[in-house]
Amino acid sequence: MLSYPAAIPLSNHTLIRLAELIRARRAERRCRWRRLDAARQALLVLAHLRNGDTYARLSAGFAISTSTAWRYVRKAVDLLATLADDVHAAALRACRLAYAILDGTLIPIDRLADERPYYSGKHKRHGMNAQVLADPAGRLVWASPALPGATHDLTAARTTGLIDVLTTAKVKTFADKGYQGAGGTIRTPFKRHRLRPPLSRHQRSVNRAHARIRARGERAVATLKTWKVLAQLRCCPHRTTPIVQAILVLQLIEERRYSG
Repeated sequence: MLSYPAAIPLSNHTLIRLAELIRARRAERRCRWRRLDAARQALLVLAHLRNGDTYARLSAGFAISTSTAWRYVRKAVDLLATLADDVHAAALRACRLAYAILDGTLIPIDRLADERPYYSGKHKRHGMNAQVLADPAGRLVWASPALPGATHDLTAARTTGLIDVLTTAKVKTFADKGYQGAGGTIRTPFKRHRLRPPLSRHQRSVNRAHARIRARGERAVATLKTWKVLAQLRCCPHRTTPIVQAILVLQLIEERRYSG
């Protein structure tokens, strides 16, 4: 089998921090000898999440079995997911911002036998719906638990409790037309109705300003998608939530914004 060196576009700070978390969990559970030490396991996990390397590639590169690579990744993902903020902590973080930006994104998955709940008519593919909260600079603040792709963005935001907590915390939030009717502190653009007069010049001007603000939120979605494992998940759809939460924690660690 041929092999070659590869790079992971992350800093040593993220690797060291993840290795510390893994080492602490092993000490807490008094784990016995492992094929890979904490630092090597952390490197394996980052290679899978950031570069999207398959378990077969990881097993060959780290000289372990495919099942061991799968187990190492799963344990680390579950560990990181427990450290992610819940929706209330996300609202407290958003309270410190001038405003927040809300957007939804589809995380593609493999096709299933029961396809209908996971098929997004908007994106014309199967996936899981995740709601993304960004700050005014377009940095990732929070990502919600994932729901089946057929779920509308507004329904997903309501189901996860995001709209309620943002409104309760009085966080001014900018969102696209898909969130019209959310109420509270959610600001959406004016929408043209077929049976109503065209939008006025003032309304079009407001929509343009709104679009410029909301465009920054696309950076947060793009940041999330830089983790190549999300290009298409090849696992149970129910694993999407812990994977997204683990990536959220790692991204905050990479940007040195994680306070845990």
